[in-house]
Amino acid sequence: MRKLFFIVSFALFITACAGGGKTDSDNAADKSAVEGSPATDTKAYDPDRGEGKFTDVKIDNKLDAAMALKGEKIADLKCTSCHKLTDEKLVGPGWAGVTKRHKPEWIMNFITNTDVMIDKDPKAQAMLEICMVRMPNQSLSDTDARELLEFLRKNDGVK
Repeated sequence: MRKLFFIVSFALFITACAGGGKTDSDNAADKSAVEGSPATDTKAYDPDRGEGKFTDVKIDNKLDAAMALKGEKIADLKCTSCHKLTDEKLVGPGWAGVTKRHKPEWIMNFITNTDVMIDKDPKAQAMLEICMVRMPNQSLSDTDARELLEFLRKNDGVK
């Protein structure tokens, strides 16, 4: 059983690193197709909030425990196979202190708009250089992202 788990995990890792089968010319065509469009204009990019629909996330100073519990369940299902709750890197970076390093808007935009953020955001690109594996889009809803943010706040000591 252990051997089967290792084989499946290795196959998933290789698939994630494969780059989607695109060639350099495909990537160049993709890049040229979006250059100059307003959505990709780096002059308008706000590195504090990232790229996505979240521009003003309202959070209380006090933790919403029910929301954090739902966020923990989401993390257990979709996130903790790659992220530790400490600052230790697993596949992806550790989560300790993430809500102190990034604004809520940035975190929620990254959760829900992963691919664009990795392509555009300098902080996300720096994490990619360290981890060397792109975070897959987990198709989380806005509500899921908010609940996950509340769990991250709890992980960072908000009470």
